[in-house]
Amino acid sequence: MQKKTKLILIIISVILIISLTLFFTIFILAKQKKIFINKWFVKRENNVIGVDISSYQANVDMNKLKEQNIKFVYIKATEGSSHQDGKFIENWENAKKANLLSGPYHFFSYDSTGKTQAENFLKTVGRDIKGRLIPAVDVEYYGNKEQNPPIKERVIKELKIFLEIVEKEYGVKPMIYTRADVYNKYLKGEFDNYKKWISSLYTPLDWNYKDDWYIWQYLNVGELEGYNGGEKYIDLNVLNKNKNINDLVV
Repeated sequence: MQKKTKLILIIISVILIISLTLFFTIFILAKQKKIFINKWFVKRENNVIGVDISSYQANVDMNKLKEQNIKFVYIKATEGSSHQDGKFIENWENAKKANLLSGPYHFFSYDSTGKTQAENFLKTVGRDIKGRLIPAVDVEYYGNKEQNPPIKERVIKELKIFLEIVEKEYGVKPMIYTRADVYNKYLKGEFDNYKKWISSLYTPLDWNYKDDWYIWQYLNVGELEGYNGGEKYIDLNVLNKNKNINDLVV
């Protein structure tokens, strides 16, 4: 009897060691951005799922996205002070025709003023966004900015100018999209009264972000039907279960 008990304990110990080793291996690989584990945590059929798109997805069939239980779409409108996304107008109009909730977003540049960026965004999107999702601004690293970080005070100043101009035009505070590391370095404590859209692609969001959020971009290697650009993948986002999508509608 003792031998049997000892054998059972050994088997349990081995299973436990293997399980812990596997868990920590997955954890380390996820932290090293070598594997995506979020698809294990986010079930599309149980959540309000949306996508964000740009010209990289080329021709997007909004009705096809809806058939796959996509509930909302954020569409790139502009970048910096002079660039307009080549597919924005088409995507913007088609989303409305398909009755798919949609909002415009701007990719923020550290190399030009908030004023000129806001002017570019407003001119491209137009004045009428009634019934659409609130505008969003994408604040992240690009190019060599992660290795050569912009000056914090200037980022805060120009981003505030951008946000204030857009809010004045539309009568609603824009949402800020960012990564946890950029948020902690530049935004935390300065933009607490803005809704947050946080990107955490390799690990669950609450592993590295503890503040309030509305949308989590959980995967940038999603695969859906309904777009035919050179880009194979599409970004997938999930609404916070404690939030209501209608709170994001203008």
